[in-house]
Amino acid sequence: MTQVQVQDLEVCDPQRTRIGWIGTGVMGAAMCGRLLEAGYGVTVHTRTRQKAEPLLQRGALWAESPAEVARDAHVVVTMVGFPQDVREVYLGKDGVLPTARKGTVVVDMTTTEPQLAREIYEAAKAQGVHAVDAPVSGGDVGAREGTLSIMIGGDPAVVDAVRPLFQVLGKNIVYQGPAGAGQHTKMCNQIVIAGTMVGVCESLLYGARAGLDLETMLTSIRRGAAGCWTLDNLAPRILQRNFDPGFFVEHFIKDMGIALKEAERMGLSLPGLALVHQLYLAVKAQGHGKKGTHALVLALEQLAGKSALSQEPVGSQ
Repeated sequence: MTQVQVQDLEVCDPQRTRIGWIGTGVMGAAMCGRLLEAGYGVTVHTRTRQKAEPLLQRGALWAESPAEVARDAHVVVTMVGFPQDVREVYLGKDGVLPTARKGTVVVDMTTTEPQLAREIYEAAKAQGVHAVDAPVSGGDVGAREGTLSIMIGGDPAVVDAVRPLFQVLGKNIVYQGPAGAGQHTKMCNQIVIAGTMVGVCESLLYGARAGLDLETMLTSIRRGAAGCWTLDNLAPRILQRNFDPGFFVEHFIKDMGIALKEAERMGLSLPGLALVHQLYLAVKAQGHGKKGTHALVLALEQLAGKSALSQEPVGSQ
């Protein structure tokens, strides 16, 4: 493979840039699919090969390990679940960094710990590899439609080098600062989502108890000052009792835990986030950890004593 330097990647295109992709969950599979649609050659790895089969059928190549992905890629993108997964994928015995060639760019799009992003950046730099942290927001809808918000930390020149790839995946692509800044920005995003989600769920419960037609109510409030992505995209799913995940409850619990840990380190009190974190732990305890984040309403219905939206007994979902 002809080595591609950072300056070459500034004009990367499907004819010259090989992508390595690790992680094919709800969002990762859709994001990787968009790169395939754009014409990029992709080598993919995930812990369960079956999850990658739709991508393989569309032309992606399979690799048996993260290390194998890195051997043949100019850019390696990771979209996995938890910080321990990120650490293993990058720094483990069969990880990306032990086999990545000099000049390779690695881009972690997982939401993970800012300190871990900095650790990967330093480990990569020591061997001539360029690391970027670029977590995303926009859920399964944004992943499928290529409208994600991408929050980026790393060296500006490296970010510019891989920007064409970001442009396939998102619409709001913002450089935030040095390594870890992308992850800190994602924590800000998750703090807002936590407060918004509990507000949306409680408003639906209130409206139902007040006897309102909830679709009609939403027609009014989603176009006023309360308007937000959650009202537009997740409130309708709640009314349909569709709790399929665009983003898993258990992953959101992980994100809030990271934010609370960082806040503690900075001597910052975030009581609202702490409350929502506890509510989501209740959602998981009720067996809904693999449902979408809008399943928060199920825990709030438990507190109300009955399923206020469906008029079914609580626990029948």
